[in-house]
Amino acid sequence: MQLLRKIAFPISLIYAGVVHLRNLLFDWGIFASTKFSTPILCIGNLSVGGTGKTPMAAFLVELLSKDHKIAVLSRGYKRKTKGFLMAKAGVTVQDIGDEPYQLYKKYPQITVAVDAKRRRGISILEKTIQPDVILLDDAFQHRKVKPQLSILLTAHDSLYPDDWYLPTGNLRDAKNQARRAAVIVVTKCPVKPSEMEQNEILQKLNPRQYQKVLFATLNYGGELVGSEGCLPLAVLEKKQVALVTGIANPEPLVKFLSDQGIVFKHFKYPDHHFFTAKEIGQFIDYEVVITTSKDFTRLEGKVKRLYYIEVEHAFVGKDGAAFEKAIKDTLTLGRRP
Repeated sequence: MQLLRKIAFPISLIYAGVVHLRNLLFDWGIFASTKFSTPILCIGNLSVGGTGKTPMAAFLVELLSKDHKIAVLSRGYKRKTKGFLMAKAGVTVQDIGDEPYQLYKKYPQITVAVDAKRRRGISILEKTIQPDVILLDDAFQHRKVKPQLSILLTAHDSLYPDDWYLPTGNLRDAKNQARRAAVIVVTKCPVKPSEMEQNEILQKLNPRQYQKVLFATLNYGGELVGSEGCLPLAVLEKKQVALVTGIANPEPLVKFLSDQGIVFKHFKYPDHHFFTAKEIGQFIDYEVVITTSKDFTRLEGKVKRLYYIEVEHAFVGKDGAAFEKAIKDTLTLGRRP
């Protein structure tokens, strides 16, 4: 795979050129960006997956849903439907995609909708739901919408300044577009970074004066959750365990389970993978099948003894307070007259 990526370097140069040209057309106003009356918070990254967008979206839902009427709008990657669709009773993961479905199941009190045409989706939400704020999920590259605040995520072990463009690297957007983010979050830090390490990362990211750079990690739960109930991690010691992942970067989860002394066979698939019957047959007979909450949405009902482990986004030190302030300061602007 690495050899193929190196061979594809000339293609990555063409891709980079197209990406830069597209951004210039937006910067020059040749392509239009629309600003809506409803405050829009955009969550995204410059790379293809693996930065923890869904835990961040869940963190924002937890932060805002107590005091605000919120809606989450996603394109619904790999869904089997077209156009605008709002999650409601009876909706399936095939209808809206795994990440929106995951949020809908966890937070049924909020509005979750999908539409590849984000401007249309926002307009429909404004007319029908009239939310106080819209979370635009995985939309940093969607420049047809101008959000009030953009949150850019970059993984600790794969910072965007160290990456390269597709298909040689994982970048889907230009590095200089990081300037559009008001907040840059370094996610998936293994432990609290030392002051020296934080400074080294800051030098790499080279933020502008108006940008906040914050550090965060992932917290895993102490038990497994499944349709048959909960299961303490301690009982896995003598079990035959399979770990099944269809996410961009499963390494933090692999490390967490290994650190707990759990022995498992890892079945690794691409991000947003829909599992075939043949693939399921490879791990269906294990005593316990562990997966991610996102993959659980695609495997539930097809595998017995299936469990997922809860994961939540957590800021390091005082960065959580700084993040909440940035969000709340944005929302105090309210609706435009």
